Amino acid sequence: MHEQNIYDDQVFFEGYKKLRANPLSANVVIEKPALFSLCPDFAGKTVLDLGCGYGENCKRIVGAGAKSVVGIDISEKMLQVANAENSGENIAFLHMSMNRLDELNQTFDVVLSSLAVHYIEDFGALMQSVHRLLNRGGVFIFSQEHPLTTAVRDGDYWAKDDVGNVLHYKLTDYGISGARQMHWIVDGVTKYHRTFSDIVNALANAGFAIEQVLEPAEDDSRHNHKPLFLLIRAKA
Repeated sequence: MHEQNIYDDQVFFEGYKKLRANPLSANVVIEKPALFSLCPDFAGKTVLDLGCGYGENCKRIVGAGAKSVVGIDISEKMLQVANAENSGENIAFLHMSMNRLDELNQTFDVVLSSLAVHYIEDFGALMQSVHRLLNRGGVFIFSQEHPLTTAVRDGDYWAKDDVGNVLHYKLTDYGISGARQMHWIVDGVTKYHRTFSDIVNALANAGFAIEQVLEPAEDDSRHNHKPLFLLIRAKA
């Protein structure tokens, strides 16, 4: 199974750091508030963060009263930042791929993931693994790039008028699931496109009940045409 660790590429990592340092980035302004709006009360909970990156969500969750948080990431560079900036009591960071969840020897009340699952090829297998890791009645909350975003193969996806105003989104290849090679900070970044039905059916087949779906957007012309993110809360 193909597995790309683009975050340990030095050029990509430096570009990503600059992107995340922007306080007006879509991650900060749109995705993170939406993700935490779906989360339960963390008091006394055991939590797993898939693709924890810098670990800032782990630190926030412990600050909200979680009993313990495990953050996993495939990137050693990301975990170096996590350990330097967001380590603390009741937080454990593990160098681990999301494809190896069966190696974890504990279960959790909450599993969450911020903008990471679109890097995983076999979403169905991931959902099965997440379901096995959740205690009965536990919840899985995740965000990903919106399927309308991951669908297109050509980066020129906005139709504009003569002065550059956005007219509409040029959606292509939505019904063709699978790998997409794209330029994001660097060339050759692999992400995986899945249709809404792919996502919903993988959750249902793993035994999840979908509780809430969000497609958050700012009030501007582009986001009215196409949301940036899809977020789902599902119960085991």
